[in-house]
Amino acid sequence: MNIVVIGGAGKMGCIAVQALTSDARVKKVVIADYNEDNAAVVMTFLNHPKLEFVKIDIQQKDALINCLRGADVCLNASVYYYNLPIMEACLEAGVSYTDLGGLFHTTRKQLEYHQRFAERKLSAVLGLGSAPGIPNIQARYAADRLDTIEYIHIYDGIKPPPADDLRFTYAVPTILDEMTLQPMIFSQGEFKAVKPLTGFEDYCFTQPLGVLTTHYSLHSEVATLPISYAAANIRECFFKINYWGMAKETVEKVRVLEQFGFNTSEPLQLDDGNVVIPRQVMMALMAKFVPPIEEFLKPPQNTPPNWTKEIVTEVKGVKNGAEVHYRLGTLTVKGALPTGVAPAISAIWLGERRISPGVYPPEAVLDAVDFFKELERYDIITQVSVTQRVT
Repeated sequence: MNIVVIGGAGKMGCIAVQALTSDARVKKVVIADYNEDNAAVVMTFLNHPKLEFVKIDIQQKDALINCLRGADVCLNASVYYYNLPIMEACLEAGVSYTDLGGLFHTTRKQLEYHQRFAERKLSAVLGLGSAPGIPNIQARYAADRLDTIEYIHIYDGIKPPPADDLRFTYAVPTILDEMTLQPMIFSQGEFKAVKPLTGFEDYCFTQPLGVLTTHYSLHSEVATLPISYAAANIRECFFKINYWGMAKETVEKVRVLEQFGFNTSEPLQLDDGNVVIPRQVMMALMAKFVPPIEEFLKPPQNTPPNWTKEIVTEVKGVKNGAEVHYRLGTLTVKGALPTGVAPAISAIWLGERRISPGVYPPEAVLDAVDFFKELERYDIITQVSVTQRVT
């Protein structure tokens, strides 16, 4: 199968490219990206005959469609702002689609494409990264074994960097949005917006991560899980993370800049007559603190069980009249690894036509056990514990 990775020279996209090139089921991988320098690094580092590079500006619709024609699947690893136009291009090119998430609101809009994709006999799986993605599949594992669901609680725990580490390890625009946009939660059967950096909770992750302070964050899991499991009478769902995997001090610095207005997209005229967009200036300066692309391609520095990240989903519900609690934890020794590997698996399954035509969240169409087994090939291990009364 042939897979085009939009943003394949980016931080998460290059990991997806690496996973795809190592898989015997994939014949060709096209890195479709505007950044020629990063693409050259990825091509040289991987040095694989399956790889091709196409320079593409994803805002140029015709060029994007031409790049996609003849592919089996588009793996969209670009910033979520482009999810909708890339889906439009996939419809034109006749290509199935997967992405890393739409930060709740965009995911909701993408689900409206279901009928159009179904009519073209194309399939799409939305929000298939580390999180969203893995928590959705964890939730499905538990939901498949329950009659009703009371809650789905998601916790993303990442080994905190030192206080003086100012690096940003995924898309800067997404980081800014997650820090400043109102998180959505599902509480007492209703969706509600809450303030950023609220809902603080100390959560115990698997050692050596231990207890980390988590908080609400806007995420796509909450956009779909309450709808997927409405028939199970779900009442509560949220996503929490520990400072987005950054040092608390780094988050506080960015929040101060946001309070001073640096996150606004309103034009600002300077005294010399020049006009700038404060958000663009801040993103350009933050980009200087993004690790080089080689860092995302290198093998992990740790080995199991010296975990650096755990994605946890806790599901409480009822089976045969008895209360049951599931805790699923997916562990990795390289924090960014699942974010690239999970969509690569999704793209391969789409290429194998394992997904019915239409647009779906992961929990609707991906078998949990099979997916976890594929993750294990990359030392991404999922554990489950079940708590219930002795009978």
